[in-house]
Amino acid sequence: SCSVCYTHLLANMGKITFYEERNFQGRYYECSNECADLRSYFSRCNSIRVDSGCWVLYERPNYMGHQYFLCRGEYPDYQRWMGFSDSIGSCRMIPPYRGSYRIRIYEREGFGGNMMEFMEDCPSVYDRFRNRDVHSCHVMEGYWMFYELPNFQGRQYFLKPGEYRRYSDWGAMNPSVGSFRRITESY
Repeated sequence: SCSVCYTHLLANMGKITFYEERNFQGRYYECSNECADLRSYFSRCNSIRVDSGCWVLYERPNYMGHQYFLCRGEYPDYQRWMGFSDSIGSCRMIPPYRGSYRIRIYEREGFGGNMMEFMEDCPSVYDRFRNRDVHSCHVMEGYWMFYELPNFQGRQYFLKPGEYRRYSDWGAMNPSVGSFRRITESY
């Protein structure tokens, strides 16, 4: 079936290697697909090499906790991916996307209050939206990353196409969104 072909295609498009020690030392685990629980493969993660693909890493199993977005490159210690600790519990590869991008952000839960639509990156939500809080959003096209602070800093939240009726739907503890950007191949 097509879903099997797509899964096989994805498995051959991304490769990420997790190392227990800094500077790519110690026990390691190579991954080419999403994994809901990495704890059986390593106990801590202090460096990562991304050979191909773009990935969202999660601090805890089952895609929970702090999120980190990594594309091709070397990350010799967890501060390089803005990590809060050496804990990585799950990961997923972001499928390649070459279409257009469109997102709507809302002032209130359930798509209420002021709304603004974007098709480009936004380094300062406050400068454009006149509000620091985003209580709901609708990702119509493309993959996006929310950041807690302006200029793509602070905690990160991965959003795929769909409706997010409240900020907890994208994994945030509060509605503060300082900036956001499209996840593109040239990221």
